[in-house]
Formats: sequence, C-alpha cells, structure tokens
Amino acid sequence: MTSHAFATTGNYCPFMPVFGPPQVMFERGSGTQLWDVDGKRYLDFLCGIAVTSLGHSNPIVTAAIAEQAATLMHVSNFFANPVATETAVLVDQLLGGGGQVFFCNSGAEANEAAIKLARKFGGRGRHTVVSALGSFHGRTLAALAATGQPAKHEPFQPMPQGFKHVVFDDIAALDAAVDSSVAAVLLEPVQGEGGVIPASQEYMKFAEKICRERGVLLMIDEVQTGYGRTGSWFGFEHYGISPDVVIMAKAMGNGMPIGGIWAKKEVASVFKPGDHGSTFSGTAIATSAARATIKEMQRINAPQLAVEKGALLTSLMQAVPKVVSVRGRGLLLGVELAPGVDAKEIQLQLLKSGLVTNAVTATALRLAPPLTVSEEEIREAVGIIAAVLNGFQS
Repeated sequence: MTSHAFATTGNYCPFMPVFGPPQVMFERGSGTQLWDVDGKRYLDFLCGIAVTSLGHSNPIVTAAIAEQAATLMHVSNFFANPVATETAVLVDQLLGGGGQVFFCNSGAEANEAAIKLARKFGGRGRHTVVSALGSFHGRTLAALAATGQPAKHEPFQPMPQGFKHVVFDDIAALDAAVDSSVAAVLLEPVQGEGGVIPASQEYMKFAEKICRERGVLLMIDEVQTGYGRTGSWFGFEHYGISPDVVIMAKAMGNGMPIGGIWAKKEVASVFKPGDHGSTFSGTAIATSAARATIKEMQRINAPQLAVEKGALLTSLMQAVPKVVSVRGRGLLLGVELAPGVDAKEIQLQLLKSGLVTNAVTATALRLAPPLTVSEEEIREAVGIIAAVLNGFQS
C-alpha cells in the first residue's frame, strides 16, 4: 500500500470532502516522529495542530487510557465518576481555583457552551458576543458565527444573530463595540488560524478593564494556546488578566478528543440542570487521558520547555535565508517568508522532505512541535526548512 492508497473502491471515497484530498496516510507515531504506510519517517512540527504536546503515543498517557479502558469507559451524567471529578479539580487548580468545569469533546463544542453561558448570563436583549476579525472559534454554527472570518460564513448564510466582529488588537474598535447589548467579549491571546498573531499587552488589559466596568464577561479561547503551548499554562497569563471564562481543548488530552470550559463559580451558577449537556461530557476514558496529560505536563514543567525550546527554534529560524520574521509565543510560532515565497508550496515541499508543518497564511508557516521536542530534532527541522527555502524558485 502506498501513502496515497486510501480506503477507496474505484472512484469511491468513504469520507465527506470537507478536508480536501489527504496528502499522506500516517500509520504510527512516537514522540516527534511519524511514519507513513510506506515506512517513511517524518518530523511532526504541527502536532495535529497543537494537540500532541507530549508527543505521539506518550507512554504515560497511553498507559492511563489502557488502564481506564479496562476499568470503566463511560456512564451517563446521571452519575459521577472519580476520574472526571479529579480532572475537573486539576483544571480548576491550574486556573487558580474558585471555578467550575464543563467537559465536552472539542474546541468548537467548548465555544458553543461558552456562548450559551454568555447568553444566559446576559439575558435576552443583552446577548451579543464581541469577537475579533481573524479569529477562529470552531465550525459548528454558533462558533462559526463568532469566528471573525466572513468568507467562512458565506456558504452557511444566514448566520445566527448576536455576534459582532472588531479589528483585532484595536482598542478603539473594542471600546465602541461593547455597548448595552453585549454579554461577553471573546478573544484569543494568540490568533492561531488567523496567522499566529499575538495580542498586545495593552489590548488584553483594556479588554479586561472594559469588561469589568461594563459588567461584561471576558471569555478567553485557549483551545490552541492552552496547556503550556505559549510558555505559560494558559496564554492569558502572559497578560496578567483574570478571565471569567476559559475555553480549552486540543492539547488537553494529547490526542484523546476532549475539550472544556472553566468559569468562575458565580458565572457558572447561571446554568441550571438542563441548560446544557453532552452525552460524552466527562467520560472516564477521556478524562483519564486529560488527567494523565496534566500530571505529566506538571512533572516535566511543560511551560518552561515551551519557553526554552521556543527560544531555540526562533533564534535558528531567524537566521534562515528567506525568513523575514518569526512571531508567536513559546512553541506556537508563525514564520513569515520573504516576498514571492509561496507558503503553501513550501509546506508541500517540506512534507516531501519529511517535515510536517502548516501554511497558516499565504506567506507564513505555522510551527507547533511537541513541547518535548529535542534540540537535535529542532536543528534537523530547521535544516530541512533552510534546504527547501534555498531551493525555492519564485
């Protein structure tokens, strides 16, 4: 079987065409490395888009999932289970305590829950959510409406009402938007899908100030930035702010589908039984992965690894010809390429050369390797990028 031999019969493909044609079929992974079905080795500097932060098939997480699968996988939320309870306490502790958690399956679902919480908090007539142009909050309908990318809205018009989009990092625009109809401001500390664009200190501090003054919830989407990725446990910590709601997923389970929202207890209390839910909220199997992931991240001091490895990767990339700049935080980096260099074409050439990256814009690559990536792997990856850029003809 070749790496392009997908599960097809003739011209039939069993998958809906929402992702485009797959470029490679990966069969196994270990740490920063992946192998396709032909046995070719790759370095993974995308991490399933900031998901496998402890590396592929991390033995600690693998053992936790296997043990839990043999013990208890799922019960209805009519009942509790000790794994989800302990995991919720761990999440609350990471966020400073005094809050409550709702578990779900993905970042989009977590944003949907946060939007519903904001609407219940504000009440009818004060239900608008303000988010930023260039943002990404998910592809379910309300999360898509919150996403500040109008082109993604067009195929699904009319979109749900109750959303405003403002220019990212523009204090005056945010000030003007937060009127008496607004229940919440929803922001990413680093816009991941928007091009790996960090918010400024002044902007995030102003967002907190205006929310406090006007009785509006400050909701921070940490789906891509959370769990050590930026060099702190959560991206908002770089700004010294205290959000009312934190939205999370991706790295939370190191590949096991799990997401969640945390809210201050007085905010979470507006939800009543029946207001929200999920069949798979807080399953023992998913939260076993999250619990193991968090504990292992604590043991290895994952945020500090992101700081150290991110500094090395940034410094090496800045020295590569045809790299204009490197932006981001920790190990969530955007590499801006020289004018005339097509990031999509570079991404494809890197993949052929055994390096998984992502063209996050037409002119920039996104790099998000595991936080456990070694110095040798970083140097190998930078060498591959340098060789491909050197051979690029515009």
